[in-house]
Amino acid sequence: MWRKLNIKTILKAMRFWPPYLGAGIKVSSISEDLSEIEVQMKLTPLNSNYVGVHFGGSLYSMCDPFFMFMLLHHLKQDHIVWDQAAEIEFVKPGRGTVTAHFKMPLDRVEEIKEEALEQFSVKPVFQCEVTDENGETVARMKKYLYVRRKDAKERFKSKPLE
Repeated sequence: MWRKLNIKTILKAMRFWPPYLGAGIKVSSISEDLSEIEVQMKLTPLNSNYVGVHFGGSLYSMCDPFFMFMLLHHLKQDHIVWDQAAEIEFVKPGRGTVTAHFKMPLDRVEEIKEEALEQFSVKPVFQCEVTDENGETVARMKKYLYVRRKDAKERFKSKPLE
């Protein structure tokens, strides 16, 4: 069912997805070309930890799917895109409303397309920061993606020795 929906529709509907609904995570803005997305999370009893600040798992969750969604949108049906790994560094306790801003420069998308033509797979890395209401960094995240053209197995098949 999800594959038939427009990515922007999915992103807007994500606020009703149970993990995001419970954590109070919402997509607050999406650029027209889907090269930028902003996500926010207010501190509530449902997403705070024992000491009253944002739960680290919620901070990670608010950053998890967006680079993959953005790249899937731009690469269309010709590519497979998977999350491969992630790193998160908690810089300071998160209080109040926190914001994550994701940027996918279109020139980087074109580079990935070109690399995927020349290599079996590409493993781009994207970064974002989660900031508090004062603009101070709460967490830094690196997202490692796996990208491959759907025809890569055929394109890079070994030729038999003669």
